[in-house]
Amino acid sequence: MSTRPQFCIWFYLCLAFPYGAAAAEQTVQQHVHDMSHHVMPFEMNDTVHVFRMTEFGGIQRVLLRDSAKENSQQLMHIRHHLMMEADAFAQGNFSDPAKLHGANMPGLAELHANKDKFTAVYFQEPDGAGIRFETKDLTTLTAIHRWFGAQLSEHGADARAE
Repeated sequence: MSTRPQFCIWFYLCLAFPYGAAAAEQTVQQHVHDMSHHVMPFEMNDTVHVFRMTEFGGIQRVLLRDSAKENSQQLMHIRHHLMMEADAFAQGNFSDPAKLHGANMPGLAELHANKDKFTAVYFQEPDGAGIRFETKDLTTLTAIHRWFGAQLSEHGADARAE
C-alpha cells in the first residue's frame, strides 16, 4: 500500500486547518459587527444599540456614541433606517434582523406570527432614534424580550441594556 495518498490527505489538511481554525475563532459578536453594513446604513463604530425591556414590550434605540461630535450624516442614516424598520416590524417583516442574526434568532418567528398583537412605533431623539414595541399579549411580550436579549448578546460591545 502506498503512503502517497495518505501523505496528500495529510498535506492538504495541514494547509486547510489553519484557515478553518481562524474562521472558527470569529465570535458571533465579531460576525454581527463585520456584517452589519449589509443591513444598517450607519457605522457601528459610531453608534450604540440600546435595549430596554419593559412590562409592555420594549424600547430599542440607536444612538451616536459621541453626541458632542458633529455627525449629522450618521444621525440621518440612523433615523431613516429605524423609521423604515419600524414600518417593516409593524407589518411582521423581520427580514433585516434575520439577515444579520439568522432566521432562527430567538423571538423572530413568534413576532412574525403575532404581527397583529403588537405595535412598533418610531421616535426621534436628539442623538439618534428608536422604536417602541408595545403589546398586551404575554406570548408576544416574551418574544420581544427574547429578541432583545439575543440582540444584546450578539451585538456585544455595540449594544447595552438600560
